[in-house]
Amino acid sequence: MAVADNLHSQIVGWAKIILPLCALALLSTLFLFARSTTEPSEIVLEEVEAIAREQRVSAPEFSGVTDEGAIIVISAKTARPDTAQPDTVSIDDMRMRMDNANGSHVEITATTGEVDGRARVARFLGLARLETSDGYEMETNGLIAALDTGVVTSDGLLEVRAPFGQLTAGKVTFLVASEGTAQEMLFTDGVRLLYIPQAP
Repeated sequence: MAVADNLHSQIVGWAKIILPLCALALLSTLFLFARSTTEPSEIVLEEVEAIAREQRVSAPEFSGVTDEGAIIVISAKTARPDTAQPDTVSIDDMRMRMDNANGSHVEITATTGEVDGRARVARFLGLARLETSDGYEMETNGLIAALDTGVVTSDGLLEVRAPFGQLTAGKVTFLVASEGTAQEMLFTDGVRLLYIPQAP
């Protein structure tokens, strides 16, 4: 009996030494892993602060219908309200698609732009590109789209690649196509046309 008591005392004694050492080892491992984890990137933190400060919205989409029945959809990478003009939204990577009632469509893209809700106008700022479903491609320094009528007007000189050749003009106005009429493009202010005959 004395031997059993002695063995029990030895086990308890060793346990008093080994268990605290194991606890220390576990705590050391936890601290080691805590130090090795990657800290939040300053860039990410700055971006979060910017989003909170500027109230940006990611991948927004605006849609509506014109008086002639054309469907307009405006999408972007980000959008943020203009503090000076509460009804205006500033947009990055702006894209607009207008599907006309006759089945044709127009697509416009620009790196920056804005939508004025009160005036119902979308402005494509800087270099803007426009493509139509019937083969017209053009670049100009800014476009303005009236969201209620669907009329699109260039802000400056433009270069156009058309199915029949190339042309330049000081201004272009796109009128919305309806079920009975095709898309109309009115080129003004010094139009120059280079006609390229189609191969037979």
